[in-house]
Amino acid sequence: MRAPEQPRDEKTRLSTLRSLHILDSAPEERFDRLTRMARRMFDVPISLVSLVDAERQWFKSKQGLEVEEGPRETSFCGHAILGDTTLIVPDALEDERFFDNPLVTGEPNIRFYAGVPLRAIDGSKLGTLCLIDTKPRNFEDEDAQLLLDLATITEQELAATRLATLDDLTGIYNRRGFFSMGNHTQDLCRRKKWPVTLVLFDLDKFKAINDEHGHSEGDQVLIAFANAMKKTFRESDVIARLGGDEFVALLPDTDEAGLGLVLSRFENDVLENSKKLAESRAISFSSGSISCACNDKMSLEEMMRNADERMYEAKKGE
Repeated sequence: MRAPEQPRDEKTRLSTLRSLHILDSAPEERFDRLTRMARRMFDVPISLVSLVDAERQWFKSKQGLEVEEGPRETSFCGHAILGDTTLIVPDALEDERFFDNPLVTGEPNIRFYAGVPLRAIDGSKLGTLCLIDTKPRNFEDEDAQLLLDLATITEQELAATRLATLDDLTGIYNRRGFFSMGNHTQDLCRRKKWPVTLVLFDLDKFKAINDEHGHSEGDQVLIAFANAMKKTFRESDVIARLGGDEFVALLPDTDEAGLGLVLSRFENDVLENSKKLAESRAISFSSGSISCACNDKMSLEEMMRNADERMYEAKKGE
């Protein structure tokens, strides 16, 4: 068996894949519809949207297969993302890369494979839309074009995943993206037995900046604040603009004690970003936070309400 090599842009590719925050997400009809269509159109037992992670391939959508993921080293899709065109394997037993692959010699007994690389907007190949059969078969040019057309739609859905969850102005998550990733992060913390902390932020006197200097100046303040969040918080933290001048951060594996250091660093980063703005647009903010132990069943909505109440109490005490 020949294990797939890594693409030259592997670091960028993985960064792009993980920025979608789609790995280990729940099934979605918009992807399942495409794999059902592919399975019917080509009369194959298995059709997949497979995303190639660092050590595994994970199936965002699967028809005819029960497992959720498999090792990258045995994956056909790992080979497919190395090329620019559809990888077609008419008979795996006659291909030196795959003839002794455990996916060929055992379940699911792959004999035929066709996979189109799925590209992100930056050109990174994230995975494939692929077909699998348990018997050898030919794949005509017309078949290849039909599969390519379905793959193009799949790429559009992957792009939409990113666009639908990002705030247009700041480039961080919007409310929808926050709740989607936040719930996933909460579940992860409970499985790992980690504490989790939520911080709610509200910009002070932001309305006055808009009223006195215009919305374009207000936008620059929002962008500067979001940039400070990007600089301070970890990649594993979920940061978002909820709307207007409200922002939020969800920090896995962080308790109240750890939060103090983070907020101190964040205040410095906000100050640095403020220096790039006119003096009258200097950024100040209020915040409220809530930490939960790993066995706490508090929902994300409840955490936000508690953090909001604490922020309100802090403002009253100023």
